[in-house]
Amino acid sequence: MAFEGLSGKLQDTFKKLRGKGKLTEKDIKEATREIKLALLEADVNFKVVKKFVADINERSMGAEVLKSLTPGQQVIKIVKDEMTRLLGEKPVKLDYASKGLTGLMLVGLQGAGKTTTAGKLANHMKKDGKKVLLVACDVYRPAAVKQLQVVGKQVDAEVYSDETSKDPVQIAKDGFRFAREHFFDVVLYDTAGRLQIDETLMEELAKIKEEVAPDHIVLNIDAMTGQEAVQVAETFNEKIDLTGVILTKLDGDTRGGAALSVSAVTGKPILFAGMGEKLTDLEIFYPDRMASRILGMGDVLSFIEKAQADFDEEKAKEQMDKFRKQTYTLEDFKEQLLQMKSMGSFKDIIDMMPGANKKALKGMDFDDKEFARSEAIINSMTKNERIQPNIINASRRKRIAAGSGTRVQDVNKLLKGFEQSKKMMKQLSGLNNKKHGKMKFPFM
Repeated sequence: MAFEGLSGKLQDTFKKLRGKGKLTEKDIKEATREIKLALLEADVNFKVVKKFVADINERSMGAEVLKSLTPGQQVIKIVKDEMTRLLGEKPVKLDYASKGLTGLMLVGLQGAGKTTTAGKLANHMKKDGKKVLLVACDVYRPAAVKQLQVVGKQVDAEVYSDETSKDPVQIAKDGFRFAREHFFDVVLYDTAGRLQIDETLMEELAKIKEEVAPDHIVLNIDAMTGQEAVQVAETFNEKIDLTGVILTKLDGDTRGGAALSVSAVTGKPILFAGMGEKLTDLEIFYPDRMASRILGMGDVLSFIEKAQADFDEEKAKEQMDKFRKQTYTLEDFKEQLLQMKSMGSFKDIIDMMPGANKKALKGMDFDDKEFARSEAIINSMTKNERIQPNIINASRRKRIAAGSGTRVQDVNKLLKGFEQSKKMMKQLSGLNNKKHGKMKFPFM
């Protein structure tokens, strides 16, 4: 899970703070020392950590905190506020030109997933109603043009390329001209990367920038490289003046060093976070929500937005009606699993839920294979078994396991999950129908 190590250590520190009725200066110094060590272990830039801890100390030592009725909560709020500020304070969205063409130059090193991010950006912009042209400026990496064409086709975005040319600057100029002549709204230049920063790369990018004058220059970096990612961002910003940064593979970054350092070091905002391999797995970066997630406070707003975007509301209502009428079956459960699958990784969903016991969930495998296995098991049942799971005895379970290529234990696990799902829906139904402040769930 994202930020798993850092989040666990910070939550342990907060637990100690909450457990004290009153706080002394010694308590605060001890807590900030633990926070400092946790951040350094998470590969956060040393200068960033030093200032972060100093700011927390300064704000926490005041009489307003020490003499308050809930000093522990006050300190935790200060930590969250300072972390939000560290991450950029407010989300920054890419602006489009009020008239004419908007140019975006995507830069970065090889291996950070730049071409995939180009497709994700095109997909994001198309949702804003923009006609996007992808320009293949990487003439060095084998099959780079082909990869961009495949990605472009997947998101229904046109790709401009010239495989007879080895001049990326000229290709960028020709791509810009093509985009203008064919009335595109956005032209996105997928530039070449290198295994490491060199002067030749920077000179090439500077020439492209000079020739096509993009509105935005966005750096794509791998969050999992920690301090290296911060150094890369700092160098790119010095050489070609970035608009902002996209952090890829943030879903696999258990430490968090890059996310917590890059904005503070460069002074440029994190615009998006890559949270998976799918071309839809690009999220606007909200500093306050990310701070909540890192501190183990959940991210309910992102969860609701994701649910609203990915869930079929009519099907969800139909399932709830079936549940209320006690006609909710294993076929409905399969439909529910498929809708949950569309939301992405279960681990990421758990990260968004406040109060979720992440340690207890550690090691649980909710991947595509698990969904496929569950679907196969249900498909191996008879119509009557799906409608009345209580008739599934030992011999039936053996038959279902054999028919689905699974084990009896897998069948038992699925049936248990079905019963748990019914209980959860009953609880949510009760919450949704409370007289005092009726709640509206995005999937109900």
